[in-house]
Amino acid sequence: MHLIEPQAVQRVLDSLKDQDLYLHLEMTTGAYASLRDSSRFTASTFVSNGAIRFAHGSIAGSGPYRIGLKTATGWVYSEGLTHWDEDDTGKLIMAGHDSEGKLVVGLQLSREPF
Repeated sequence: MHLIEPQAVQRVLDSLKDQDLYLHLEMTTGAYASLRDSSRFTASTFVSNGAIRFAHGSIAGSGPYRIGLKTATGWVYSEGLTHWDEDDTGKLIMAGHDSEGKLVVGLQLSREPF
């Protein structure tokens, strides 16, 4: 994965709009964080292969970045993204890593299921 280049990510988002896509979205503060330290709050979110079609997608911020996807009925929003990659099939993979390099947030879009 590479550090996010906002203009490049925006080009990919633009190329994916108005299409039936699959969404992978996850966020965690560390699923087992409270096992090691009971004072730490644990939170997580996980959606895999959710169907999505967005009319507008945008990247904002100066790093870490946030992505907003405007759907017909609402928004999908993800913040804290630091890295990205795109494969030959057009799959867009974005991730946010903390200062220790651990995954904190992931947002992926694809024409095919994950």
